[in-house]
Amino acid sequence: LSRSRSVPFIVPPTLHGRDWVNLTNKEHIQEDSDPYMIPQSGPRSSFHSLAGAYVVGTINPELYKFPEDKSETDFPEGNIGRLWFSIEYEQESEKLLVSLIKVRKLQPPADSCSPFVKIYLLPDERSYLQSKTKRKTLNPQFDENFVFQVSSKTLLQRTLKFLVYHVDKQKKHNLLGQVVFPLKNETLTDDNKVFIWRDLEKENLELPSEYGDIQFSLSYNDYLGRLTVVVLRARGLKLQEESHAVSVYVKVSLMNHNKLIKSKKTAAVLGSPNPVYNETFSFKADQTELDTASLSLSVLQSIKGEKIHLLGHVVVGPFMYTRSKELEHWNEMISKPKELVKRWHALCHST
Repeated sequence: LSRSRSVPFIVPPTLHGRDWVNLTNKEHIQEDSDPYMIPQSGPRSSFHSLAGAYVVGTINPELYKFPEDKSETDFPEGNIGRLWFSIEYEQESEKLLVSLIKVRKLQPPADSCSPFVKIYLLPDERSYLQSKTKRKTLNPQFDENFVFQVSSKTLLQRTLKFLVYHVDKQKKHNLLGQVVFPLKNETLTDDNKVFIWRDLEKENLELPSEYGDIQFSLSYNDYLGRLTVVVLRARGLKLQEESHAVSVYVKVSLMNHNKLIKSKKTAAVLGSPNPVYNETFSFKADQTELDTASLSLSVLQSIKGEKIHLLGHVVVGPFMYTRSKELEHWNEMISKPKELVKRWHALCHST
């Protein structure tokens, strides 16, 4: 690596005075006749003139660098790739502009990788826009622009989904990972381009269970006595009727000895059997209560804000209330304090 060159620190001609001249050990500096002439490089200790300015020292540029962009270098363990994109919304034309920028550090199953990306605007699962295929690279640079027509009324209920595939030698498409990005948390105004990066996630390729599934993360902070639930998404829900009048939300309840302590609700998502929430809830729960506490997550739908119908629920907690995956999730949360532990769970209808 070459050593970074120091940059001259200059006193402009207007500030010349006897004091400055003294700084140069009484060595007078000849003004250059051409104001744009760059002095010839000489020994570092000698003084040069830039359009009659005195050089009184040097600055180390390393001290004034912008902080490095960690998104290009910090990849968590088990990472399967990272995707960068930008979004912008034009109010007048009701267009959502999506720029697919790049993907880095893909982990293909084979040696070579020729990736492309499909972009959906959920809840519409039928139509998508597709990028070009990049040949033989794990770090594709796309720089492609896509436009979705979407009304400002429904914009914040929509979710972008990016599916990253690679084409193998048999021309088969293999899914490498996905990014699901709800628009509800973004402030999308004219001339406001938002740049975002997200890590790819494995799409859960199991078929949805009978009543659908819900994905959420659990975390327990033993120091603060705080139980945190991040409701991520649900899929394969059996809605009573599929229309924008149907709203689906999740109610999270902390129980102790089957007695309700506190309930919290997500915002409602309209008309989708695969709603995305990404909402975080915290509950006070002392460590001594964890053996008798449990969490109930109920997925509910209402039509035009009236009749409420239970689509399914799941309970996670200790051995007193749960078994199998629900018990495992709870135990893993306790064994990894302050870590978010993410799992899918099948919804059931029995009480």
